[in-house]
Amino acid sequence: MPNVKLDSTFVQTATCPKGKKRVDFYDVSVTGLILTVYPSGKRTFTVRYDNKYGELKQYKIGSYPEVSLDRAKRKALQIKGQAALGEDPAEDRRIVRAIPTVSEVADRFIEYVRSYKSSHFNDERALRNHILPRFGKLRLDQVTQEEVAIFLKGMVNLGYKPATANFVHVVFGHLFRCAKQWGIPGSDVNPVDGIKHFVLNNARDRYLSAEEAKRLQLAVECSENTQLQYFIPLLLLTGVRKSELIHARWEDFDLDNRRWRVPKSKSGSARHVPLSREAVKILNKVPRWDDCPYVLPNPRTKKPFRSFFLAWDNARKKAGLPEVRLHDLRHSAASAMVQAGQSLYIVGKVLGHVRPTTTQRYAHLDDQALLAAVDAGAKVIAGDRSHAVV
Repeated sequence: MPNVKLDSTFVQTATCPKGKKRVDFYDVSVTGLILTVYPSGKRTFTVRYDNKYGELKQYKIGSYPEVSLDRAKRKALQIKGQAALGEDPAEDRRIVRAIPTVSEVADRFIEYVRSYKSSHFNDERALRNHILPRFGKLRLDQVTQEEVAIFLKGMVNLGYKPATANFVHVVFGHLFRCAKQWGIPGSDVNPVDGIKHFVLNNARDRYLSAEEAKRLQLAVECSENTQLQYFIPLLLLTGVRKSELIHARWEDFDLDNRRWRVPKSKSGSARHVPLSREAVKILNKVPRWDDCPYVLPNPRTKKPFRSFFLAWDNARKKAGLPEVRLHDLRHSAASAMVQAGQSLYIVGKVLGHVRPTTTQRYAHLDDQALLAAVDAGAKVIAGDRSHAVV
């Protein structure tokens, strides 16, 4: 391990002795700077330093002549200065090189989402169709907030609905949050945070009136799909999601106490659905089959329906409600509860909303109840206590 004063001439002419795999020349002017020469003639610069724990570390600066001797000396002094301040450039470089691409993290993210989310295919579609084609090859720390914002705005400009861009926003942000939770390098800064969602002006809320609900009930009772006469009223009375009712099992129902445990809701966790007396009456009428655990199976296969859209479509058209969607029955259940005077908090609990903001879409339905309250208060102030609550 010869100690020499490295200069340009020495760097250009130094050779590796025969029989050796390499030879290291230690510079006497910049302590720690090393010139390594190989039998092939290749020359590289490295610098050694002690980290804050007193451990000897080595940092490769680069190969000659791509990196000149002067640049190598300046870089060596910079590295040693960083080490003197408690930093560890070699470890920092190792961490940077360990930062995975968005595509690599996406593989783990998809497996994670599949483990708890019934609608995981929507997340996968957002990744495969939108996020990965644009950001898949970038490492996590290469994704910037500006690029994500431009990308999302570009989706809308290309004709995608704002709701679609917002969902991609949610999935991408969730991926980065998961990466940080898993301790993956490069995920300290979430580039999606701080980007506002697009304002949705296309919210479509459709609520069935009592008269429309009766027409729909008559139509489903005449359906060739004999399960539809139970399915539709139960959606209206419980406010559950279609998928929750399709996969409902008798073992999860406690009809005596009017409770239904949904083992895996949209959020991935179990939730309890309270059952009205009317819902219990319908459930008691539902036919049961031996060795069939499902509440409303396909009578032919005794397994959950893959789809019953044709029967539903025929029934809603027969009822004169061709624009009504199955999900509108959930909205109608919420509307009925709000108009009956139930608070948005209670309605949100019944529907299984994780975020209170989700239930806020029904806030305007509370107007009549609020108006009735202020009218009652005004009458009391005016001396008319006939409407006061005793």
